[in-house]
Amino acid sequence: MLRDDLRTLWTEPRPPDAPARVWRDWALLAASLGAVALEATLRENVVWRPVAVVFAVWLCLLPLWRRTRPLAMVTLGFGSVILLQLASLVAAPREHVGLDTSMVVLVLVYALPRWGSGREIVLGSAVILTTFAVGVVADDTPAAEQVGGFVFLWLPGLIGAAVRFWGTARERQLEQLRSREREQLARELHDTVAHHVSAMVIIAQAGRVLAGTDPSAAVEALDGVEEEGARTLEEMRAMVAALRDRGVGAELAPPAGVADLERLVRTPGGRLRVDLGLEGELDALPPAVDAAVYRIVQESVTNALRHAVDATEVVVRVAAERHTVRVSVRDNGRRTGRGRDGYGLTGLRERATLLGGTLQAGPGADQGWHVEAELPRGRIESGAHPRSRR
Repeated sequence: MLRDDLRTLWTEPRPPDAPARVWRDWALLAASLGAVALEATLRENVVWRPVAVVFAVWLCLLPLWRRTRPLAMVTLGFGSVILLQLASLVAAPREHVGLDTSMVVLVLVYALPRWGSGREIVLGSAVILTTFAVGVVADDTPAAEQVGGFVFLWLPGLIGAAVRFWGTARERQLEQLRSREREQLARELHDTVAHHVSAMVIIAQAGRVLAGTDPSAAVEALDGVEEEGARTLEEMRAMVAALRDRGVGAELAPPAGVADLERLVRTPGGRLRVDLGLEGELDALPPAVDAAVYRIVQESVTNALRHAVDATEVVVRVAAERHTVRVSVRDNGRRTGRGRDGYGLTGLRERATLLGGTLQAGPGADQGWHVEAELPRGRIESGAHPRSRR
């Protein structure tokens, strides 16, 4: 078991999409260099002042590459500390060489488990432990202080590991959410197509009965429609079977769409008034877009009911243009930041992206929360069937 855990740690890859530098890096560099200048100027008992200043500036520069080269920066930083400690044993025994601002090296301890691969974490930890051991020999400090120094040294590393674990867990949750959204989209596509294919099979069967005395070509055509329709339905059921929950059968009714929005916003017991406006030709949307519009409005209105502060109204607008469908959901609650941008909206963004559209959500300029989506309408003449208002 331990061997397997070590092998897993050794083969752990780096976290993806590590930023090279952000504004915080330059702020840290400026603050560190300013602290070096102040300490070198105001502190009187600095041993080897020029060497200490150069050494501190060197350590201040290393964090700029801590995300992209965590092991190299730990090796350079703590390797320099080891060399300075060994040199101080020879030239200035019992004197601490260096500035206190050199503790910026602890940023590298944080970055190692946060951004490093498994083997980088193992090798970098060995370098840090070696540095600590040399420091214990060089300083001759009491045991209690050594234990405190050990905990202080590794605390940033524990924080970095915790942040990495939290980020990995959140990314795993987001990926599961995206997978569920793809599964739901596949179900809706399957159910919609299955509905039409089933109708095609029934029509073809009826055609065979009515074409009893017609030319044989018509009968063959109807036979081909029936056979092809039945084969398509069987293949699609087999394809989506792995995506469905075990024991859940296929439903051949189309999923909820624009036609169901009026029923959705009339839900009794809601504390908000929902103003629904539908514009343009919305009867002939592709089934996937039709279902996506319903899901966007449903999730947005639900979020407003749950989270909108001091809101009295939600305004929903669905407008069909020549090539796109625009969905807008806005409430008039108090502007409270980005607190509602959770997993539900992440799933909606995934669905919009899969359909070739976009979705944006955030606080309004003056009040409330706004959700804006734009979905491609698709080519109506390419096979999208109008849906009757239910």
